[in-house]
Amino acid sequence: MMTTVSLAGMVGGAGAADLTLYTSQPNEDAQATVDGFMAAYPDIQVDWVRDGTTKLMARLMAEIEAGNPAADVLLIADTVTLERMKQAGDLMAYTSPEASHYDASLYDADGYYYSTKLITTGIMYNTQASMTPESWMDLVKPEAKGLVAMPSPLTSGAALIHAQTLTGVDGFGWDYYRKLKENGATASGGNGGVLKAVASGEKAYGVVVDYMPIREKAKGAPVEFVFPKEGVTAVTEPVAILKGTRHAQAAQKFVDYVLSEKGQQGFVDLGYIPARDGMPMPAGFPARDSFKVLPIDAAKAVKNGDADLKTFSTIFGTN
Repeated sequence: MMTTVSLAGMVGGAGAADLTLYTSQPNEDAQATVDGFMAAYPDIQVDWVRDGTTKLMARLMAEIEAGNPAADVLLIADTVTLERMKQAGDLMAYTSPEASHYDASLYDADGYYYSTKLITTGIMYNTQASMTPESWMDLVKPEAKGLVAMPSPLTSGAALIHAQTLTGVDGFGWDYYRKLKENGATASGGNGGVLKAVASGEKAYGVVVDYMPIREKAKGAPVEFVFPKEGVTAVTEPVAILKGTRHAQAAQKFVDYVLSEKGQQGFVDLGYIPARDGMPMPAGFPARDSFKVLPIDAAKAVKNGDADLKTFSTIFGTN
């Protein structure tokens, strides 16, 4: 029997569980991932805890400091978070045989974490908008003045990854964010608020993660999603094993499963771009070779994280 656990509570049945997963996936996605794994390994009982990455990491760090972490395996939003854990010595290295089916840029060379999907950030627009954006630079044009919404890196991990990636691209830098501010762009909250603002027509354009507008379009919302020509940024929801786990073999099987063709197909079915080579794209997405994913140096992003947040705050404030 699988046990779902709220962040506020203790991990139910952890003493009997063969594996405890901490994840930032939405609840339905987490349930589907665990169900898929348990169908493949019916002899392994899984308990799971789900919350946003920031809150989940705060809980996990408190548990680690107390010397009693409950998690065995992590499936958490971004490589920067797990790179920070790697550097702190909190993860266990594991060489998965499934890694041969992945681009080397999508997993840690030492085997501490592996990307499982690509959740890209691009541009959505309301179908009544006067301009069809094709480039990140379109958002600083006069046609977009006062009409752009985006999530804040102070709230959204994906937004921070986006900023750290895009500012490293030639011709952008933090000057691009200054131009966005000068053009009346607003930055606050998370991706959900951006989706609502653009779908309702309050704003014409939004910087947002891909699956939200693509799902809403399929439901009939007046929105489109664009993969800008310069490339998109991405969080990759990597999987990792916590150092000191008492269930290493079960944790390794979980890593192998989510990286396997069957596990990756599960993510495709949920509407995400799979990280594994040779997989089909989910419904509503263009061919994988039709857009570019901009790279990020996770170690550099860890080093510059605080400074980047301060720079953003000086431009947009602390919303």
